[in-house]
Amino acid sequence: MKLPDIDIDLKNRNEVLDILKHIPASINDNKKHNTGVYFNSIPVNPLIGSASIDYKEAEDRGYFKLDLLNVNMYADVKSEEHLNELMAKEPMWFMLEHKEFVEQLFHIHNHFDVVQQMQPQSVEQLAAVLAIIRPAKRYLLGKSWDEVFAEVWIKPTDNAYYFKKSHSTSYALVIIVQMNLLTDK
Repeated sequence: MKLPDIDIDLKNRNEVLDILKHIPASINDNKKHNTGVYFNSIPVNPLIGSASIDYKEAEDRGYFKLDLLNVNMYADVKSEEHLNELMAKEPMWFMLEHKEFVEQLFHIHNHFDVVQQMQPQSVEQLAAVLAIIRPAKRYLLGKSWDEVFAEVWIKPTDNAYYFKKSHSTSYALVIIVQMNLLTDK
């Protein structure tokens, strides 16, 4: 059984890791994984202080890894209520026409060309843009939204890197929060 891939976005992952006992995940060449941690018991490589089993093999053996990600823009969110307000507020979509603005945004900061060409105007369209900047769906760049939505969430058969709809939608909401934080200043 394939375990779910769970990412947790935090304003400062070290604040959490400083208080919770954990074991960093490792990647195949015995390096620490950038974001993955285990909160359950797993064999540890004492030389590097992380799991002695590569995270892919560990998953095959039934170990459950969480990816704790630093998303620094959450530092400006004052409370859960504030976060909900920022997510619910319609962003100023026209701001995506400005390169200087897009360059400040999570995940799309280096993809102004894609944002400019696709001109997203909704959470769903922004999520699709996040998928299109990945190699497996890049061929959808410049297509109509109907064509994009007919194919964007289909898993590639060649194992090319792509974003699932759940990841894309979550990150689109983060971008909307960030857009609203920036335009509220």
